[in-house]
Amino acid sequence: MRKQFHIPQFYRSVIISNIKKLKNQKDKFRKDLSPSIIDLKKVVIKIARHFGFCYGVENAIEIAYRSIEENPSKNIYLISEMIHNPLVNKDLNTRGVQFLMKTDGTQMLSFDNLKKEDVVIIPAFGTTLEIMNTIKKKGIQKIYNTTCPFVEKVWHRSEQLGKKGFTIIIHGRYNHEETKATFSHAKFYAPSIVIQDIEEAKILRDFILGEKSYEQFLFFFKNRISENFDPVKDLIKIGVVNQTTMLATETLEVSEILKKAMIQKYGIQNLEEHFADTKDTLCYATWENQNSLKVLLESKGDIAIIVGGYNSSNTSHLVELCEEKLPTFYIKDEEEIISKDKIRHLNLKKKETIITENWFPRKEPIVILLSAGASCPDALVDKVIQKIAKIFDVEEELESFVKNLISQLEQSK
Repeated sequence: MRKQFHIPQFYRSVIISNIKKLKNQKDKFRKDLSPSIIDLKKVVIKIARHFGFCYGVENAIEIAYRSIEENPSKNIYLISEMIHNPLVNKDLNTRGVQFLMKTDGTQMLSFDNLKKEDVVIIPAFGTTLEIMNTIKKKGIQKIYNTTCPFVEKVWHRSEQLGKKGFTIIIHGRYNHEETKATFSHAKFYAPSIVIQDIEEAKILRDFILGEKSYEQFLFFFKNRISENFDPVKDLIKIGVVNQTTMLATETLEVSEILKKAMIQKYGIQNLEEHFADTKDTLCYATWENQNSLKVLLESKGDIAIIVGGYNSSNTSHLVELCEEKLPTFYIKDEEEIISKDKIRHLNLKKKETIITENWFPRKEPIVILLSAGASCPDALVDKVIQKIAKIFDVEEELESFVKNLISQLEQSK
């Protein structure tokens, strides 16, 4: 049974949390990926089976709020954003938590401000060994570590591989906090390199097979390799791990490309000596959320709405999956739905917030596919549903749905 975390009540919800409860009662092993449906006559909202706060996020939030409760009179510092959700980070800030850095690494407060009696929180993404050493040198005793256990699992696997002589290939976005942390931990034990996508995996493959020069290798990867990385000897034995919020299918494809290169170079009979199987490091929540979204897309809809912080990696990948199939709107909260005529949303390709007019087809019913990132509270998705109901004038239908939902839950006890 999954651990129950103590999450502040205002992150819970009436609609989504109860939909999840009812679904979990009927599907205890979480195998049924079919969407839940809110039929409001004019509007039908289909909701992905799995989304929202994952184990790692709930763990981080519980620890962060506990640090506030246990240290009412102390300065509390968070290395960077707790998770990539503005609602959560803003609430922590209003409770007195101070941020030392922005997500891009820009310093907001100097580490020189830290005193040994202060409290420091490590975010869910983890942090680098270099930053940890800086904090420890300050003599700080109270460090609350909210690093996701699945991120730490990647670090432990990297350590195991490094001790066996394998070079670590990290599939991730180099500027993302989690990848920076994983790179820092991995390179402590082994030569390490970060590759962002399938194209870069192919470039690495070409070098392994002797089809790219040393100079070409350095041109592509010079800022993403550990010190003294020697591609001639350091790519003889490799293992692939990932930033846990990347597309799981893409990590598997990256791994397969490099595995085939090692087979081609060293032979299938020698594969285990040159390539380590690391499928066990993939995050279960990433798998569940992405697979649930694929089933949601198969159910068909007119548009998709994905809710999450605009700097959230896992949310952006959900958006990418949707954009392949239908018009998709990536919003951070309900306020982005301005009216029936306008919606403000993040354009991933341009990396800017835009306003789209006439954003949904003029038909009835309109079918909306809805999901959210792993750092998005259920309460926020509730507000999005309520905003949709309001602009389409189906608030009474939503109220009726909620009453029926609660009744079903009570009857199933």
